[in-house]
Amino acid sequence: MAIPSPAPADPGVLYAPRKQVYTKDVYGPVRSAKSAILTACLMIYYVVPWFRWNRGTGVPNQAVLLDIGNERFYFFNIVLWPQDIYLLAGALILAAFSLFFVTSMFGRVWCGYTCPQTVWTDLFMTVERWIEGDRNTRMKRDAAPWTPHTWQLKLTKHAAWLGIAFWTGGAWIMYYADAPSTVVQFWTGTAAMPVYFFIGLFTLTTYLLAGHAREQVCTYMCPWPRFQAAMLDEQSLIVTYQAWRGEPRAAGRRDLIDFSEPVGDCIDCAACVNVCPTGIDIRNGTQLECINCGLCIDACNHVMEKTGSKPYLITWDTLARQKAKSEGRRTKLKLIRTRTSVYAAAVALVSVGLVVALFTRSTATLSVIHDRAPLFITLKDGTLRNGYTVKIANKTQIAANYTLHVEGLPGAVVSLPETGVTGSGDLPLTIGASAVGAFRVLVQGPGASLHDGRLPLSFTLHQPSGGNIVYDQLFMGPETE
Repeated sequence: MAIPSPAPADPGVLYAPRKQVYTKDVYGPVRSAKSAILTACLMIYYVVPWFRWNRGTGVPNQAVLLDIGNERFYFFNIVLWPQDIYLLAGALILAAFSLFFVTSMFGRVWCGYTCPQTVWTDLFMTVERWIEGDRNTRMKRDAAPWTPHTWQLKLTKHAAWLGIAFWTGGAWIMYYADAPSTVVQFWTGTAAMPVYFFIGLFTLTTYLLAGHAREQVCTYMCPWPRFQAAMLDEQSLIVTYQAWRGEPRAAGRRDLIDFSEPVGDCIDCAACVNVCPTGIDIRNGTQLECINCGLCIDACNHVMEKTGSKPYLITWDTLARQKAKSEGRRTKLKLIRTRTSVYAAAVALVSVGLVVALFTRSTATLSVIHDRAPLFITLKDGTLRNGYTVKIANKTQIAANYTLHVEGLPGAVVSLPETGVTGSGDLPLTIGASAVGAFRVLVQGPGASLHDGRLPLSFTLHQPSGGNIVYDQLFMGPETE
């Protein structure tokens, strides 16, 4: 006799207390792949700040460093300045289109395998099973009166969680400050107060989100589950329960029992529910809470093996293929379709544009600011003099010699009052490696060429590599009637 499905929740209940999710350990190819990806993500996160990269004297040698104080982002051999913020915008756009593309192809695999919330929650759950035991053991212990042994296990677990959270918060800080120096300063009590504050903040948030909130972050806090509906269609490859094969449900081995009525392969054991990190029943179809991790596939395969049924009652498949199978038809996967083609083209276009922008970006920047007071000075010989502040950023890792050329004012004389260097339109300037040079530049010339008290003036910076940067300004003087 078929076992009836659990009754659905009352749709009239708007608020309900959280039901604790006790996950059961599982093994199989999906779990192995998930564990490998989990380990790789954690290794990358914790180890990358310790990579060194020689950039020369006076420049940080940390391979990946977001140096907020000096306004630099170091990524191995790439150094980005605030003027390169458009590259960050391009990287974010590329990440968004890539996520759209992957989701339209394979559902929420990002959420199930590489999302930081998933990675650390999985790690915390693993530690919990190591210390407190598997699902049934934890449920019985929590339902019984607490004993000294229970307190010991709980305290040990939370201490381990806090330790992981502490190293997580500390590793995040090391992306913003030199890792070896920060560790020494932290433990000797000489680090800046923001270091202690943010390590404490990230320790607390990691502990709360991965240890306590868990699936509630994916269900209620994260906006992506709501967005994914726009990315999925009937051809997306997602974790799917093959209802046409599993229903109606009944207990017992399929190869030993002669059922009086036709039954499906599902024995309603809830193994798929017990391993789900968000606690859902995949047999109810595609749901907002499903992160597409596929652990239910491994759990169900073990049950299918024990009951003498074919494996993969729960599998990765498309809704279109499932419908065709339920009708006795065969159809192929359609991973290449209009939606995925558009996303793939967008990813390719943004990638090419980002690479071109990265390797053709200027190695220097120039800005020229005119003095506000006074706008000009009339000298004894009747000529006019304007003052400017010239800033040149050398974005290379070696010192560079530049030439500043001024055009637009006939007979102009350009000088650096701090050094006494004077030239007829040209000034040699030297900027250190990865540095910004600020210079006080005076431009002197006759005012006969001025129109309505002003004249367009161009400052041209000649770079050692041969490229030029032009900055347009004005040469000011008295208005003529």
